[in-house]
Amino acid sequence: MCPQALPTIRTVVRNAITNETRMGASLLRLHFHDCFVNGCDGSLLLDDTANFVGEKTAIPNNNSVRGFDVIDEIKQAVNTACKGNVVSCADIVAVAARDSVNLLGGPYYPVQLGRRDARTASFNDANANLPSPFSNFSVLLSSFQSQGLNLQDLVALSGGHSIGLARCPSFRNRIYNDSDIDPVFAASKRNNCPVTGGTFNTEPLDATTTLFDNRYFKDLIVSRGLLHSDQQLFKNDSSDSDRLVRKYSTNPISFASDFSASMIKMGNLNVLAGNEGEIRMNCRRVN
Repeated sequence: MCPQALPTIRTVVRNAITNETRMGASLLRLHFHDCFVNGCDGSLLLDDTANFVGEKTAIPNNNSVRGFDVIDEIKQAVNTACKGNVVSCADIVAVAARDSVNLLGGPYYPVQLGRRDARTASFNDANANLPSPFSNFSVLLSSFQSQGLNLQDLVALSGGHSIGLARCPSFRNRIYNDSDIDPVFAASKRNNCPVTGGTFNTEPLDATTTLFDNRYFKDLIVSRGLLHSDQQLFKNDSSDSDRLVRKYSTNPISFASDFSASMIKMGNLNVLAGNEGEIRMNCRRVN
């Protein structure tokens, strides 16, 4: 890895977040949505070609995953700083996610480097593998277990919802139909998310949406999870999931530590190494 690469990535990420705070959450989500579909291989970044339909238009990603322009900007800046094409798009996504978390007040954890970029992408796998905001607990846990992750990873990584926004269709059913929701909270969200329409209206995923902290878990304990999938982690039933939510709600250091460990684990899912894949010149297309 060229020594200029990491500072260059951080500078572009910092500028992007200064320009729009939400971008930090978007870059974190980009990494998650890349890793959960055939590994952390930059496949999510590929535009459709004659040979394959990519992942960008899959249901969990379409009009939803964002930050591609920032990745393009980082790629160009890193290639210039390193005087060549030596850092993969997959590594850029992983580092940009870490820097986003850290710049918004979260932990700084080491990102292992050396991922290579995939030469293909899968629309179908993106539809099949990404957990939905409407999922129940058992489905969420199975989704993580199928990736080699466990309950602690599920709860800790869900804390990524400490930052960012969700669009009305992703929580509409929750605020009108779920019973495990604070009624005052639900009513306040209905103003911006009508029964029909309001497709692009957004609400914050926790009460301190521009700060990476443990507020997300405190909100779950008082039934203020915005997404159905968020509140599924805390049901007030003394389960292992509840125990973790309570622990993180009172112990931000424990949350930061477990989140870091789970991010490192997720960042190593099915990576391409050695002669597998390639290092893309342009993150949107195969060399």
